[in-house]
Amino acid sequence: MAENKIFAGPRVRRIRNGLQLTQTAMAEALGISPSYLNLIERNQRPLTVQLLLKLASVYKVDLDELQGEVGGSLQQLREVFADPLLTGELPGDQELIEVTEAAPNVAGGIVKLYRAYREQASRLKDLAEVLAGQGHMAAVSDTRLPIDEVREAFEARPNHFTRIEEAVEAFHASLSAGDDLTGALKAWLKKEQGLAVRTLPLHVMPNLRRRFDRHSMRLFISERLSPFDQAREVAMEVASIACHEAITAELEQFRLSTAEARRIGRFELARYAAHALMMPYTTFHAAALRAKYDIDILRARFQVSFEQAANRLTMLQRPGAAGVPFFLVEMDNAGHRLRRAGAQGFPHARFGGACPKLNIHAAFAVPGQILVDRVEMPDGSAYLVIARTVDGPQAGYQERVRRTAVLIGCEVGFADDTVYGAARMPPIAVGPACRLCERQGCLARAEPPVTRPLGLDEMATGLSVFDFQ
Repeated sequence: MAENKIFAGPRVRRIRNGLQLTQTAMAEALGISPSYLNLIERNQRPLTVQLLLKLASVYKVDLDELQGEVGGSLQQLREVFADPLLTGELPGDQELIEVTEAAPNVAGGIVKLYRAYREQASRLKDLAEVLAGQGHMAAVSDTRLPIDEVREAFEARPNHFTRIEEAVEAFHASLSAGDDLTGALKAWLKKEQGLAVRTLPLHVMPNLRRRFDRHSMRLFISERLSPFDQAREVAMEVASIACHEAITAELEQFRLSTAEARRIGRFELARYAAHALMMPYTTFHAAALRAKYDIDILRARFQVSFEQAANRLTMLQRPGAAGVPFFLVEMDNAGHRLRRAGAQGFPHARFGGACPKLNIHAAFAVPGQILVDRVEMPDGSAYLVIARTVDGPQAGYQERVRRTAVLIGCEVGFADDTVYGAARMPPIAVGPACRLCERQGCLARAEPPVTRPLGLDEMATGLSVFDFQ
């Protein structure tokens, strides 16, 4: 069996320099010529088994140090060069491997500088939000992925698109769907586009939600999706075709900077149009008023999921027929915010949505149950917040369920307009996020506020290691 060649020149050089030996002295001890050792250190010759054993016996070198991979440092450098600021700088990992092996301290310094840069960027962003809340504008440049650009654009404006709503209502009126909207949409696709819809089993389409086969003119949908999500996929396909002009017109208003951002933005607008098609504005708004915005009643009435009905509630802002101005945030159990939207734009500055005391985090402990709280911000503003978990695609045996949680809220002044406002509970003191919150004595604090210096005192210790002055 052929031996694996071990090229470890930079590591041999570090060992020699650490022992303060010349190449001549080390070569003599190993029984090789100085020129051969020089070739080894420049990775022009591999280490033989005999040399490995000699290094181990003469200099007490750990063989794992010579044969082991530089995985930890290499992975950290990959993280650095994956930043959008450096995208495209490196064609592959070879240069990173060379830097990590030849100059591990330099690699460590690069990683430290990058982490400091990200921390400062995060602090500047937090301070910009503080200033924005006080009515001051502060432009903070930051590297953004296309998805970040799209999210910021959507979150900053009301979650209502008039052109799409009008186009969808006109199309829905011509459809005569009756009680079987999904069946009517499939029939429309077949008749008008020659497009058939088929659900595929997991073993045939294991990694996709949907796939359009242009050659056979079929739309394949994964059986992993719930019936509600399958219906949304069909509605998205129909809306993308029937309301193409309205979606394009709304997309142009965002002035997104890249083709990838525009592709993501078009997908989000098609998703919006699908919700509008599944829950037509006039009918849904009337039902919401009658049910006092009871999401479970609405999801049963329109045969949609909790998440779909909650999303639709944030879209009810038609002039002259507006509903309660709800906002929504979706999060996973690791705290990643996946979606934020608001009837009047997501309230970043006042509400934030990142406080660990919000019931969206507690919802994961009681899957499927609805949790209702009244919360109060440091500035005195108060909100009614409703949280519940939602499950993702069907998981197979030995797969973990993808579970997220949705929080939908409104200012407490609208609480009596909803079925959830009937319960009178004392408000919970929360904040926009730990780094923007100046509440003292908070048991849930995870980070110090960026607006106050730490108040370390040897004589007195507070409830948090992040005590501040």
